Amino acid sequence: MRLDLTGDLVTLFRQIVDVESVSGNERELADLVEAALREQPHLDVVRDGDTVIARTNLGRDQRVVVAGHLDTVPVAANLPSRLVDDVVHGRGTADMKGGVAVALACAAALTSPNRDLTWVFYDHEEVAAADNSLTRIAREHPEWLEGDFAVLMEPTSAGVEGGCQGTLRFTVTTRGRAAHSARSWLGHNAIHDAAGPLALLQACEPREVEVDGLTYREGMNAVGIAGGIATNVIPDTCVLTVNFRFAPDRDEADAVAHCRQLFAGYDLEVVDFAPAARPGLDRPIAQEFLAAVGGEPRPKFGWTDVARFGALGVPAVNFGPADPGRAHADDECCPVADLYTCRDALLRWLA
Repeated sequence: MRLDLTGDLVTLFRQIVDVESVSGNERELADLVEAALREQPHLDVVRDGDTVIARTNLGRDQRVVVAGHLDTVPVAANLPSRLVDDVVHGRGTADMKGGVAVALACAAALTSPNRDLTWVFYDHEEVAAADNSLTRIAREHPEWLEGDFAVLMEPTSAGVEGGCQGTLRFTVTTRGRAAHSARSWLGHNAIHDAAGPLALLQACEPREVEVDGLTYREGMNAVGIAGGIATNVIPDTCVLTVNFRFAPDRDEADAVAHCRQLFAGYDLEVVDFAPAARPGLDRPIAQEFLAAVGGEPRPKFGWTDVARFGALGVPAVNFGPADPGRAHADDECCPVADLYTCRDALLRWLA
């Protein structure tokens, strides 16, 4: 099979969707993407593992990075794709092969863009952050990701979502004393003591803060609880897992300090962290992008790889076809109209 980047956009989209590329199995799709991009004489193409990067080198004053991941979550009897009433259904249609199709079509069409362009098609996004190929690329070849602005083509219903929240996962452990449940007064129930931190969470008022003109709402929630070894034993340990989604005005130190202050006196351990990203919408290049796209930008509630670009000093936004609420769902889908809206907006901005 060959991907025709200059043909019908919906046909290209469905071809990409129909190549199963669950995380760890991106090789076939990466091969097709690489071959199609190498056919474009205006692009310099490099490959690292199953990540394919294509660049123009025209000596423009600015460089824009456009990125999308090739992998999907596991298939759930939702391949091959189906086209029903101008909506394409199938695994990856929302997250995020529509964005990949749009980026590939634009990469071929923009032979003489007004800014130099870097197109990044990468693997292992839907799994642990350590396996995400952008982690490796940023460490080993940071120059490949350099730019003045980045667009991550995650699903946004063809609207602009700026930056992203950070995410911090930590545990709060309560400790008691084991005893037979028939003689519970001889022990101390650690699960009962979890009522204290749970009450703190329930009383926690989400903070709202404006960053670069967008209002982000924070959230802190219990997402797991574990304790007890048998149904006739008073538990001596209970572990509450909490997820804190924080606004882009916080760094790691501030986010951790906030959590430790809230749970002062409790045994708290940080187990996972990913930074937030500022949208950078106050920069002229971002304003020009917004003018070309149209509509009102929204804050990104959730974490995306825009944070990786933010860590490299590249302001980034999310902009792609499909409703993000459909991502990973068995009925994942993407309206055809979203594909054209995103493609045409990028061409207006960059042609």
